[in-house]
Amino acid sequence: MSDNQLGEFLRARRAGLSPQEVGMPGHGVRRVAGLRREEVAVLAGVNADYYTRLEQGRERRPSAQVLGALGLALRLDPDESAHLHRLAGTAPAVPVRSTAPDRVGPALRQLLDGHPGAPALVINQALDVLAANALADALYSPFDPADNLARMVFLDPAGRPFHTRWGHTAGAVVGHLRQAAGIDPDNPRLGNLVSELTEHSADFSRLWNTHRVRGKTSDAKHFLHPDVGPLTLTYQAFDVRDAPGQQLVVYQAEPATPSARALALLGALHATAHSRRMSVRVNHP
Repeated sequence: MSDNQLGEFLRARRAGLSPQEVGMPGHGVRRVAGLRREEVAVLAGVNADYYTRLEQGRERRPSAQVLGALGLALRLDPDESAHLHRLAGTAPAVPVRSTAPDRVGPALRQLLDGHPGAPALVINQALDVLAANALADALYSPFDPADNLARMVFLDPAGRPFHTRWGHTAGAVVGHLRQAAGIDPDNPRLGNLVSELTEHSADFSRLWNTHRVRGKTSDAKHFLHPDVGPLTLTYQAFDVRDAPGQQLVVYQAEPATPSARALALLGALHATAHSRRMSVRVNHP
């Protein structure tokens, strides 16, 4: 990753804003996309030369007050504003991440398996799937392997037909990885994943360079499963307190809806297939 993440973020967010969005006249020939540096400086109430030094990496320690003004000028949402402060070193320190391999404790695995009616999985900051219950395995059965949510979206051929709102999903995945990179910039697993996706997916590279940041929400997910058809599921994400960086994600269908019936059917089909495989193993050891 670049050593001038702060400057790149400011430059990308500036390029994503039009003069009209911030109440400035947009007439005349503009040699750059979005706002000019001088315009951002005016909006934020800072010296134009100082702002230029921020983008160029020659000034790396702006005050929290300056960052707040830049966040307002660039129309940053709360996730993006928090990311800006992390890049500048003015955010509260986060716990040091362990370099040990990600492991899911037995109590959490028991919790996953204790809710057979809802797909549930545990992920890390790089969106690796560390553990999943049976219904989550069934949900992601079109993918081989179903080991990383970002790789599944951008590199697996099943990604686009499975995610019916692929563009929205892709943007959310990249926004999450950007946020994770700001929280833990030295995470080698995350760095390797970003390098892999950048090399093999032009879509990922394009979205990554927008520097959009997005935390997890409870937005609905729209899937098209080859076995049961369309599924609309909401989800909740919970931090795992004894494993910083891990999250428990639980999907739900609105009761008494086609998605709830499809999810129940998916569970039944998966259980039947599993029973048949076990029977074959017993009869043909």
